[in-house]
Amino acid sequence: MRSGLTLNLVLAAMLFVLGLGCGDSDCQRGPARCGTGPKGPTLEEATQSTTNATPEEMVTLHVTARDADALPLRFTWEASTGILGSPTSTSTTSDVLWAAPRCAPAGTRITLTVTVTNDRDPAISRAFYLSARACPGPTVAGGYRHSLAVGRDGTLLAWGDNSLGQLGVEDPARRDTPMRVPGLLRVLDTAAGSSHSLALREDGTVWAWGNNSYGQLGDGTTLLHRTPVQVPGLSGVLAVAVGNVHSVALRDDGTVWTWGGNYNGQLGDGTTTDRPVPLQVRGLSGVTRIAAGATRSLAVRGDGTVWSWGGISSGVPGEESPHTPAQVPGLRHVIAVAVGTSHALAVSGDGSVLAWGSNSRGELGDGTLFSRSDPVQVHGLTGITRVATGENHSLALREDGTVWAWGDNSFGQMGDGTGLPRHVPVRVPGLSGVVAVDAGDNHSLAMLGDGTPRTWGRNTDGQLGIGVPARRQAPVQVSGLAGATAIAAGRDHSLALRRGGTVWAWGANFAGQLGDGTTTRHPSATQVPGLSGVTTIAAGDLHSLALREDGTVWAWGRNSSGQLGGGRESASPLQVPGLSGVTAIAAGRDHSLAVREDGTVWTWGANLSGQLGDGTTTERGTPVQVPGLTGVVAVAAGENHSLALHGDGTVWAWGRNSQGELGDRWSSLDHPSPVKVPGLTGVTAVAAGDALSMAVVSDGTVWTWGGNHNGKLGDGTTSHHADPMRVSGLSGVTAIAAGDHHALAVSDGGAPSSWGDNAWGQLGDETSLPRSVPTRVSGSAPAAAVAAGDTHSLALLADGTVRTWGNNADGQLGDGMTADRALPVQPQLPAP
Repeated sequence: MRSGLTLNLVLAAMLFVLGLGCGDSDCQRGPARCGTGPKGPTLEEATQSTTNATPEEMVTLHVTARDADALPLRFTWEASTGILGSPTSTSTTSDVLWAAPRCAPAGTRITLTVTVTNDRDPAISRAFYLSARACPGPTVAGGYRHSLAVGRDGTLLAWGDNSLGQLGVEDPARRDTPMRVPGLLRVLDTAAGSSHSLALREDGTVWAWGNNSYGQLGDGTTLLHRTPVQVPGLSGVLAVAVGNVHSVALRDDGTVWTWGGNYNGQLGDGTTTDRPVPLQVRGLSGVTRIAAGATRSLAVRGDGTVWSWGGISSGVPGEESPHTPAQVPGLRHVIAVAVGTSHALAVSGDGSVLAWGSNSRGELGDGTLFSRSDPVQVHGLTGITRVATGENHSLALREDGTVWAWGDNSFGQMGDGTGLPRHVPVRVPGLSGVVAVDAGDNHSLAMLGDGTPRTWGRNTDGQLGIGVPARRQAPVQVSGLAGATAIAAGRDHSLALRRGGTVWAWGANFAGQLGDGTTTRHPSATQVPGLSGVTTIAAGDLHSLALREDGTVWAWGRNSSGQLGGGRESASPLQVPGLSGVTAIAAGRDHSLAVREDGTVWTWGANLSGQLGDGTTTERGTPVQVPGLTGVVAVAAGENHSLALHGDGTVWAWGRNSQGELGDRWSSLDHPSPVKVPGLTGVTAVAAGDALSMAVVSDGTVWTWGGNHNGKLGDGTTSHHADPMRVSGLSGVTAIAAGDHHALAVSDGGAPSSWGDNAWGQLGDETSLPRSVPTRVSGSAPAAAVAAGDTHSLALLADGTVRTWGNNADGQLGDGMTADRALPVQPQLPAP
């Protein structure tokens, strides 16, 4: 009984003490101590003087906080980039100055963070989001049916429809692969409209070309210009944008200038009168970003507000189409905008995206098909730095370099391989490291950080730049931006050597001649794994060779006659044993050749006709020296014969001679040892095909001898001859190649010519007719080198891009297809 009473008294005493510990007076002094109020510091005010900073602008940031227990607060500031000054703080406030960088890498979202603590309770943080001008770098622009890209070196490339001169060249023919816009260097930015284009140069001038029916070129006329003209009266320009028929420019003083079509008030001057020269948009200042859609323009001011003018044709009830700038309600701290045919997007500083306008295809990304007159948040997007809009689809670039898409997918513009519309964003597969995105009406573009573009979607006019007018539902590499330095052609496969010493292969692969470890053919280029530091390549019928910078030779493919120099067939590169110090290589049908640095020649493989030159007809599975030959600088391998170019300009030949391919006028017998080709001196290059031999002499003329099926000797006849004869109509030749029954040459100025058999279009003249004299390859730009397979051809252009034409049954043209081409196309070479 007494023990129970004692326990009750103890409990009562404890409750009394606890009650005294949190009496009314204590709660009034510190509510947090009684659990009746907030604990720790809270933020009451946070401001920033601008959202979009100009170069080196001083931005002021301020916070006010309080503590529930009136404890003194400590403020700590951090910045992701730029220069942060020393903060000025009291017990409840903190101010800091931040100096913006001159520019920030494309896709950078700048964050400044303040952390507030009272040294007792959990700290609180507040992030401020800002943007800075993007540093110059590679970028892309999509028009209605044409595309533009700025390279790392400031050159501008264009492809697609050119009916109105929007590609910047006189010839109105469309381009299925990229071509350089002549006369424009040091380009910083570009924009593509319905049928006109703009370029911003680093000196702040703007250049325009294409359709000018509304004065959208800004030169004071309505005359079409197929080549770039400078827009007069504009200087200090920082950015350009174009709509269907109007143009917009942002100057470094924060003013906006417009010109061109104005039927919906898209010029922002309060009228609907077209203007053929730039005029300033009144009432706008402090602008840091611009965008232009079909008939609407947008501007973002430094404070992060968005201003709009012109018509968007969205069909949203009650939506206004002002002819002068009007603020878009509900948008704050915006860092990027885009506007399409009838919808618009804005990126908030926190990385979220808001959208408004038409939504018939889900282009607003909110999961519905309801159009919106006020901005709504796009579903599930964070960390976004840049957006783009097409006719009915949208793109977003995340700070991690991934791309997201939503809206119409009728032409594959989502890039997800389905063709199905998307009402919320989906990630575009296979893309990473992206620094810029843009959208044409129904196609999409992305620029990778290495300066290589990817495209997908509609391609009726070649706007994807892949060499063929076929749509793609997943991103593909834009052809020709891949830095090739050498090419080689086998019977039905092709090789390219790229800067950095990597080897890429495409076409037939049933013998493993592509070197990728499989026997699966590839109609697009694939890298040969395990090879680096390669300086020279060669391709035989069904095998391939590579010479590395250490002087070793590597081989892969068919080994039926020992042409790999090792004991077994291999679908992956194997080192040829016993060879070092090699300086040149060549591959024939089933045999291989190498020149060592001491001028000796080494051969291996098939030898039925004496093509190894060792005095026998014995097949060799490892390299043997050709006796009696020294001072050799180059070799060539034909179907069953071989050629060597001596340092003194003479040519030596051995192997089969059934059609005079060794240059021996007195006999058609094979020669298993080298014989000198009579009548040739001053030779600088040699090539060999099927019973065909070729030489370039120092005066730039080409000489041929051997079989003449289909006129492959180029002398205007089809008669064989053993004496070297000059090819008519060629001068200043710098490179040659010999195929099965056709030949190629590059003349002064780089224009390639071809002659011989043309059944598969291997002459590239848009016909299938044989030619017994050289004819110009149609539509080819200047070439640095050529290569010939059995029935297909390659050209290496001076800019490091490759063209292919002819038989494509095994994908040997590398354009992703298997259709023959009688005109040059550009193989798809992925980023190295």
